[in-house]
Amino acid sequence: MVLAAPAVTQAQEFLPPVIDRSSGAVQSGPSQSSPARQQGVSPKAAQSLEDRVKKLERLLDNEALVDMLMRLDNLQSESQNLRGEIETLGHELEGIKQRQRDLYLDIDRRLREIEVSLNQLKRSALPAAAPAGAAMATPSVAAPGRATPGLGTTTGPAAAAPADPAAEREAYQQAFNLLKEGQYDKAITAFETFLTRYPQGDYTDNAQYWLGEANYVTRRFQVAEQEFLKVLNQHPGSSKASDAMLKLGYTYYELGNWDAARKTLENVKERFPGTTVGRLAENRLQKMRLEGR
Repeated sequence: MVLAAPAVTQAQEFLPPVIDRSSGAVQSGPSQSSPARQQGVSPKAAQSLEDRVKKLERLLDNEALVDMLMRLDNLQSESQNLRGEIETLGHELEGIKQRQRDLYLDIDRRLREIEVSLNQLKRSALPAAAPAGAAMATPSVAAPGRATPGLGTTTGPAAAAPADPAAEREAYQQAFNLLKEGQYDKAITAFETFLTRYPQGDYTDNAQYWLGEANYVTRRFQVAEQEFLKVLNQHPGSSKASDAMLKLGYTYYELGNWDAARKTLENVKERFPGTTVGRLAENRLQKMRLEGR
């Protein structure tokens, strides 16, 4: 009996576990413990480790959220800075445009004054030519035959008193100042009054051009078209003819008259190559091509 005990013990290792029906417990030889118990970790320690892992995950999630919020805040700050810079640049650009316009107007005024001075010098250089021309023109206007000196000085258009150059210059300058100040409606009225008083004056062609410009700026394009055409038709030799032709092309563009705009701008480019108006005409033609006009 004593010798059989080891054999019995060895056989029990291969037998199924004994089930205790009274308690519902399972008895077996091999251990059926949890992985934590198999690894030598108590359930309490395992639960604590799991809580710590979850806490770290929450911290990481919070850090990612904070980082994303910080980046968003930085982007908003950069956007505000860029918006401020754009507004500053836009303001500076408007200032540059205004200074360019003032410079252009000032140059135009000075050139016109030089032209008037030259015309006056030419007139003063020939003091005897005007009376002789008037005496010769009198017979054809008044009646056949030889006119007497008295009749020659009292009849016909030649007897009209010339306009006061100083008054003309002052009236033009007043209208021009209104245009420079951006008072376009008042400038339009002033230039119209000037052209009525001085239809053949030294500043008539310039006044006619600026009248068209004032209407163009105020988007009265149909009126501007007629005023620019008057410059070209009534003052073809004026220094403002090229500018008037360019602005006429711009006006046709604004009116949607693409064929007339293209033809006018092409004419500007051909007649004034290598000039500012020629380059501006080419730029507008390029824009029309890109727009499919």
